Formats: sequence, structure tokens, C-alpha cells
Amino acid sequence: MTSRTRLFRIQKQLYLKKRNQYNYMAIGAHTISKAFGSARQKKRVGRGNGSQKGTTAARGTKGQRARSGGKSRTAVRGMKQSLLKVPKLRGFTSMHPKAQAVSLRTLNRVAEEHVLVTPSFLKSKSVIKNISHPVKIVAGGTLTKNVTLQGCVATKAATAAIEQAGGSLRF
Repeated sequence: MTSRTRLFRIQKQLYLKKRNQYNYMAIGAHTISKAFGSARQKKRVGRGNGSQKGTTAARGTKGQRARSGGKSRTAVRGMKQSLLKVPKLRGFTSMHPKAQAVSLRTLNRVAEEHVLVTPSFLKSKSVIKNISHPVKIVAGGTLTKNVTLQGCVATKAATAAIEQAGGSLRF
């Protein structure tokens, strides 16, 4: 028996031993391996020109990055340097957000007759973006439906138009 045949026989025995080991092994977090082909294998560089990544090993020709120990990946910085890299927050953000304006025309389109209009109702109809921001009814267009508004503020002209249509404003 040649040494090559002996080597193959040993490899086969090791393979079978390992395979049997996995067949009877309890499944746990430490025994689970990635599915074959799910993870792409890393391209080995600097292993001869036949591999297409020989000679310069995909580092290019000369320069700091081509040298061993040259900067190759982003360094883990301390907190101070990380904060310095972040762009400055500019301007001012008010603690009191601007009211979301809803016109009478929009209200006439989305509301039914004798319905209670609240910020959550307007949000469900995709009229406003945020329930936590205040809602202001403005006089744009006409209102023909009798609606009751709750949790909304309105301009003088809008209030007059709502009351003229038979509606009311509750706070």
C-alpha cells in the first residue's frame, strides 16, 4: 500500500468519524454551523499569479497602503475623536412644535356628516403626520358638513365657518 493510498484511507476515516459525531451530537448553539454556500469565502491574496491576486496582492503598486502595516482599515477611535468627526448640530429646535394646518376644504373632504373630528381621526385619514403636534384648522375653502371638533384649535374665520355649517368646537 502506497503512502498516498494510506493518506486517503486516514482522511476517509477522519471524515466518517466526524460525520458520525455530528449525527449523534446534541443540537446546541455551539454545534450549529452556517449552511454550505451561505457565507462567501474570503479571497486569499498573495498566493501566486495563477490566483489572479498575486504579486501586489490587490494592494496596488507602492505607497503607504501597499506596505505592510500601512493604514488598511478604519481605526477604533476613542470617544473624543469620534465626537469630533460628527458634524455639528446647527440651528435651533423649538420645544413647542408648530401646529399642523388643516384647511376647511380638507376637513369637508375627509369628514362625514355629524362626526367627531379629533387629531387621531385626522391621523387615520392621513391628513396630519403626528398626533403629538398640535392641529390648527384654517379657513381655506368652505365647509358644508356639520362636524364637531375636539382637541384642535381654529382661526376666527374657521370657527365662524364651522358654526355657520352647524358644527361646534370643543376643547
